[in-house]
Amino acid sequence: MPVAEAAVTGIGLVTPAGIGTGANWETVCAPKPAAALDAELDGIPVRLSCRVPDFDAAALLGARRAHRLDRAAQFALVAVREALADAGLDPAEWDGTRVGVVLGSGLGGPATAERAHQVLREEGAQWVSPLLMAMHPVGMLAGQVAIECGARGPNLVVSTACTSGTAAIGVARDLLALGRCDIVLTGGAEAPVTPLTIAGFAQMGALSRRHHDPAGASRPFDADRDGFVAGEGAGLLVLERPAHARARGARVRARIVGYGGSADAHHITAPHPEGRGIEAAMRDALADADASPDAVAHVNAHGTSTPMNDLTEAEVVRRVLPGGPLVTSTKGVTGHLIGAAGAVEAAYTVLAVEHGMVPPTANLDRPDPRIDLDLATAPTRRRLGLALSNSIGFGGQNAVLAVAAA
Repeated sequence: MPVAEAAVTGIGLVTPAGIGTGANWETVCAPKPAAALDAELDGIPVRLSCRVPDFDAAALLGARRAHRLDRAAQFALVAVREALADAGLDPAEWDGTRVGVVLGSGLGGPATAERAHQVLREEGAQWVSPLLMAMHPVGMLAGQVAIECGARGPNLVVSTACTSGTAAIGVARDLLALGRCDIVLTGGAEAPVTPLTIAGFAQMGALSRRHHDPAGASRPFDADRDGFVAGEGAGLLVLERPAHARARGARVRARIVGYGGSADAHHITAPHPEGRGIEAAMRDALADADASPDAVAHVNAHGTSTPMNDLTEAEVVRRVLPGGPLVTSTKGVTGHLIGAAGAVEAAYTVLAVEHGMVPPTANLDRPDPRIDLDLATAPTRRRLGLALSNSIGFGGQNAVLAVAAA
């Protein structure tokens, strides 16, 4: 069947691995883990996080603009500016009605809501900011990006837990294939590192408690992994119809050629014990790309560093891709960016395909002997014609992208 593909012409990244695509790629290939003790989490059972380094929203966006944005939206706007510059696009010159925005986020603006609730309790309702409902709702992310860029086409936020960013890119690809847009600004943004959110994850037993070794806390596929480390940031891609990209002479970094999504319909947090949902999503992404399993040279795994996820996902990857692609999880560097994770990892997959380089899994000191995968332990050069980027989320959400060389 014909492949409905989208050209990736721009990337913007704001993550714990750095601000900017170049800084990110250098850090994940090094690799340099970002996890550290977080003073803002003092008093919470888990005090580990992966923060965006040296992020000054006022300097990057202007003090007035930054003040009116939740932290997740700040990340998104900085990332989309880089992505547009990378794509060589000037919003002043495009037909905004043909430009869509599809972003993913799992939580919206929890810090904004937590601060407002504290004001409500301590000072009274009259002191709650009138900007609260323009900053906190998850849907405002796409609205803010559209305002920033004059994008007047379809505008939506996908919120499917930790698969949000991946699903958003899949929806964006479909909008292009349907002819609804010529360009879609897509990806995800998240700012989940707040006392309430981290306390909630800690109570579930999902987080690493490796306080004695913060940099080693996120260790996907390692025998000593004990949970994920929450991170923050944004990843934005500029997707275009291939004909549109060709007509303007754009550089194509890679192509999104397949997408698969599914639900386990099994449990609110645990993956299906046999991984049926992520297996279905992987197989659907391959079918959508009209590709065989043997064509996949690389997988950027969901790889959260939790005992259950990593083992289940590894068994599924082995079953679906018996040829043994080179597998990595970049969460060893960035931690888990929740709804933005899949978007950032899709960007890393694009870079891996473009550069022919698979970044290693950080902190993989003692691979779990039950995991039978070819795991990248050092930056590895390899021709990557096709790669997959996997995402798995609470509620049994699964999403997979197939990324092909340009």
